[in-house]
Amino acid sequence: MSDVTLNWVALGVTVVLFAGLGLLSVKKKAGFTSRVLLATVLGIGLGAIFKGHTDYVAAFGTVWSNVISAIVVPLLLFSIIASITNLGESIRLKNIGIKTVFLLLLNTFTAAAITLALSLAFGIGKGFQYTLPTDYQQREVPAVLDTIVNLFPTNLAANWSENQVVPVVIFAILVAVAYNAAGATEKGRAAIAPFKAFVDAGNVVLSRATQIVVGFTPYAVLSLIAAAVSGSDVAALLPLLVVLVVAYIAMALQLFVVQPLVLAGVTRLNPVYFFKTFWTAGVVAFTSESSIGTIPVTVRQLRGAGVPGDIASFVAGLGANLGMPGCAGVWPVLLAVFAVNAQGLDYSPAQYGFLVVLALLVSIGTVGVPGTATITATSLFAAAGLPIPFIAITQPISQIVDMGRTALNVAGAANTAVAVAASEKQLDEDLYYLRKEFVEEDEDAIEAARGAAGRSGERVTLEAKEGAAQGGAVSASAASVFASTSSNPLDFTPGEVLAGQGEDLCGVHLPVKSGARRSEEK
Repeated sequence: MSDVTLNWVALGVTVVLFAGLGLLSVKKKAGFTSRVLLATVLGIGLGAIFKGHTDYVAAFGTVWSNVISAIVVPLLLFSIIASITNLGESIRLKNIGIKTVFLLLLNTFTAAAITLALSLAFGIGKGFQYTLPTDYQQREVPAVLDTIVNLFPTNLAANWSENQVVPVVIFAILVAVAYNAAGATEKGRAAIAPFKAFVDAGNVVLSRATQIVVGFTPYAVLSLIAAAVSGSDVAALLPLLVVLVVAYIAMALQLFVVQPLVLAGVTRLNPVYFFKTFWTAGVVAFTSESSIGTIPVTVRQLRGAGVPGDIASFVAGLGANLGMPGCAGVWPVLLAVFAVNAQGLDYSPAQYGFLVVLALLVSIGTVGVPGTATITATSLFAAAGLPIPFIAITQPISQIVDMGRTALNVAGAANTAVAVAASEKQLDEDLYYLRKEFVEEDEDAIEAARGAAGRSGERVTLEAKEGAAQGGAVSASAASVFASTSSNPLDFTPGEVLAGQGEDLCGVHLPVKSGARRSEEK
């Protein structure tokens, strides 16, 4: 058959598989995680069978990635403003910010140190026969001062259109802090009430939009995995096989050893339960190769693990740019040692240690989109005086490694969010340890009540929390606390607004109101 015919056949098979995943959701009520796992297996098989002929199949994954990327910036803008305005006290915000930055940078440092040790132990690059490409175009590396300046917002529309998350996050923090300052008096609170209503409403709408898009994740995973398997060139990978293996060993050690130890050391939690929650976000990150694109999934999974929405949004958004142990820790250091050994340079222990420090510096301000690792590696090579064309030599394995790099980046941010929430006594351990089931609208009600009580200087009673969490619905106590303490003239809780009617759209399960659920059971 011709190439075009094979592309169409692959597309037809993909549509049939999509229909099967949809039926599993509608008829068999298969869970989200199980469908993602099944989609991963189906994608590997599809890519292997139709190798080199998945152009049309890849379009589904591309569309999903584009849509979820489009929703990230407005979601973060509204969710961070809503979250910080609910925090109220600047002291708590400061504590959360300091802990987040420290743990994210610690992730990068440990990843870079592990990679350095493994690279030296395996002798990466020694005896490598190479020819530097003559047509390699060097990626532009901004100066350190320019990098710092670019972290701050310049034109919000431009930052938004280019998916520059850090400037948007800083802008959102500025607006939220200004809101809290303006609401210090009774007259000020009355004046800014409409703004708070608008932000809360926008946060609710974008949360629902995110849920709908995330619901199509199994189909996107199948498409993206098939395209990745189909496009891999085994012959081109053989000379760089050792580099590929060392990269994944370093990432595995960081993901399954170092990060769990940090989590257990900081919080005394059992890290095994973290992986049960993180699995879905990890699959999305692995297949999409975008830290930013995975943020909505990461936030959803973190909330399911008991992390409050404000902390989940803040840490996941910041973690998509700051730290990034995979793209800014593992990959740049690995390539730097490869270049040093391939050229036969005599590096001292102090010089190798300086590579780790440089990796930590370039990790600040990186952008969580596909291709970030090339920028961070280029920055490190330029700072260390290494020949940048060596980066091009490793391009045949870059995409395969990028899957693991992105998953590690997202895992680092998620791990940090759990640690920060636990250290702030905000983690719901019943959700974390799977002692109760996560229900979207219940948690929204709890967060609304907690945020409202925080703004008025009151605490939500334990009875209100238990009523919302165990009653299977938006509890009267939680709703009443929100209504009585909030200056929001719309007078709603996110859980009430997001409560659906039980429809199922292409495998996207909308939550059923608990009252309806109980009536059906009867």
